Amino acid sequence: MRTSSSASAIFAGLCASLVSIGLARFAYTPLIPALIQAQWFSANDVVYLGAANLVGYLIGALLGRPIARYLGNKNALRLMMLLVTAAFFACAFPLSVSWFFGWRLLSGITGGAIMVLVAATVLPHVPAARKGLASGAIFLGIGLGIAGSGTIVPPLLSLGLQSTWLGLGALSLLLTAVSWFGWPADLPHPVATQERAAVKPTPPGVYLLFAQYAFMAAGLVPAMVFLVDYVARGLGAGAHVGALVWVMYGLGAIVGPVTYGFLADKLGARTSIRVVLVVQAITLGLLATSHSFIALAALAMILGSFPPGIVPLALARVHELIPEHHRQQIAWSRATVSFATFQALAGFAYSALFNASGGHHTLLFVIAAGAIAGALLLEQAMRWLPSSIESRVCTH
Repeated sequence: MRTSSSASAIFAGLCASLVSIGLARFAYTPLIPALIQAQWFSANDVVYLGAANLVGYLIGALLGRPIARYLGNKNALRLMMLLVTAAFFACAFPLSVSWFFGWRLLSGITGGAIMVLVAATVLPHVPAARKGLASGAIFLGIGLGIAGSGTIVPPLLSLGLQSTWLGLGALSLLLTAVSWFGWPADLPHPVATQERAAVKPTPPGVYLLFAQYAFMAAGLVPAMVFLVDYVARGLGAGAHVGALVWVMYGLGAIVGPVTYGFLADKLGARTSIRVVLVVQAITLGLLATSHSFIALAALAMILGSFPPGIVPLALARVHELIPEHHRQQIAWSRATVSFATFQALAGFAYSALFNASGGHHTLLFVIAAGAIAGALLLEQAMRWLPSSIESRVCTH
C-alpha cells in the first residue's frame, strides 16, 4: 500500500476508535451530573445506564468477527460507525430507561466490534517496522475521546443536555463521513490458512497475554471511574481541581497510545509491557498517598496514558507471538473479550466495594496496584511450569 493510502487507513482507524470508544464511552462520564440534575433519570438509573456500555463492549467483542465474516471488515466497520452515530442522536430523546439502555448497549457493541476489527483491517497494509507506531496512532482516538470528554462536553452542556447529545451525534457523523473512503480493501482469507490455524497449537505466551490483559483491565478501572471523585470529595479539593486533574488524565490518554506503540517498535512488546506495568503499579501506589495538586496532576497524566496505551502494546505482543494474519485476528479477538469481561466485572466489583467501604477511594487504588503487580508476576509464574512449556514461552 502507498504511504498516502496507509495514512488514510490509519486516519480511518483513529476516527473509528475516537467515535465508538473515546466518545461513546468516556463522554458519558461528565454527562452523569447533568442527567441527574435535569431529572432525565434517577441516580441509580444513571449508574445502571453507564454499565450498559461496558456490557455492550463485551458483546461487540464476541460478535465482531462473525459480523465481519458476513459483511467484510470494511463494511462492518462502516456499519458500526453508523450505528454509534445513531445511538448518539437517539440518546437526545429520553423516552424511557429501557430506550436509553438499549442505545447505550448498542454504542458499547459498536466499540467492542471496532476494537476487534480495526487493527486487523489497517495494520496488514502498514510496513512491519511501523506497526507499533501505526497501532498507537489508530488507538489515539481513544485518548482524544477521553480528553474530549473534559473539553468538548462542558461547552456543549451550556446549550442544554439534548443539544449535547445532538452535538456528539453530529461530530460522530462528520468523522464517519470523512473516514468513509479511507478504509483499505479487505484481504482474502484462504480456506487453507484457516484450516492450518485451526489445528496449529497456540503458544502458551498467548494465554499468558490473555491473563495479563485481564489483570490490566481490572487495574485501570478505579482511576478511570473514581479519580475525579477522589480529588473532589475524597481529598476535599473541590470539583474545579477534580476537573483539572481529569484534564491531565486526558492529556496522558492522548500521549499514551503513540508513546506505547513507539516503545513496542523500539524495545519489543514483551519488554515494553514489563516497563509499563512497573510504572503503573508504582503510580497507583503513589496516588493512594499523594495530596498535592502537582503530584496528583503528574500521576493522573501517567495513569491516563494506560487505558488507551496498553491496546497497541497488547496487539504488538500478539504479532510477536503469532506470525500468521488470520491467527492474529483470532488471538486479538480473544484478548479483547478477556479484557472486556474483566473490565465489566471489575466495574461492578469496585462499585460494590466502594459502597460497602463507605467511599474508601484509596482502598480501590491499592487493589488496582495489586492487580497490575499481578499482571507483572504472571510472567514469572509461567517459569514454574514444566521446562518444555517454559522454553516455548521464552522463545517468544
